[in-house]
Amino acid sequence: MTGIRSIFSGAVVVLVCLCTGSVSSADPPGNGTWKPVPELTDEFDGDALDAAKWHDHNPRLKGKRPAFFSTRNVAVSGGKLRLTARAEDLEGLPKGYHTFTTAAVQSKTPVRYGYFEIRCRPMDSAASSAFWFSDPSNEAWTEIDVFEIGGKSLGRERTYYMNAHVHRPDTGGAAEEHLMHAGQWDAPYRLADEYHVYALEWDEKEITWYVDGQIVRTLKNTHWHRPLYMNFDSETMPEWFGLPRKEDLPATFSIEYVRSWQRVADRGAGDPCGKR
Repeated sequence: MTGIRSIFSGAVVVLVCLCTGSVSSADPPGNGTWKPVPELTDEFDGDALDAAKWHDHNPRLKGKRPAFFSTRNVAVSGGKLRLTARAEDLEGLPKGYHTFTTAAVQSKTPVRYGYFEIRCRPMDSAASSAFWFSDPSNEAWTEIDVFEIGGKSLGRERTYYMNAHVHRPDTGGAAEEHLMHAGQWDAPYRLADEYHVYALEWDEKEITWYVDGQIVRTLKNTHWHRPLYMNFDSETMPEWFGLPRKEDLPATFSIEYVRSWQRVADRGAGDPCGKR
């Protein structure tokens, strides 16, 4: 993109001793009164995705070339949401989409601020496993990436990537820019081998990332004040993770639950968007 400016908060590598296995939180961390957000909470106990809460695709994206988001790759079974990447060509795909299909799920309700936690295992493939928030439809397109993981990307099997983007910042008439605050944490284990609890705390002052209840990164909240949609997906990222090997597919990103809360002061009465 012309005029891109990246602002890195540093490659945040935090060495925290985390035990094998995962720690589930019954309540969010910190002070204050918290209230669950049922629209963004799901134990995935049924045999199908809850259509009242989730899209089985991304309404604004077809995928990330060359992989196409296929609804066939989204399933709920065995108490888990399962997003699968496959090596396959489907008939009638848009130009540029071929060789691979992946999967996406997006919330039907946006949210502003809160604590959001999932217990999951990334897929054992160079296709990504990701948990993120975004709304590209508004005039100041912002995005928070809780994680992007290439579970079998050579040399990145233990790296937990975090980011916060402003894709269309107000530049006062200057050329369009892309602001990016990227960070990473290196796990003491291979990420695709185990289930762990990953969480984001987002308020008007800070954005904080957690792994198994331990803080791995904190960022000052300078731009992320609009309601965003929750996303889970898998993408191909040839220039970053490399294309997945066909012999590693199919591979599945498995999510045991997502649980969401907001501080009572952060939301209007019954409004998960938190509009005031």
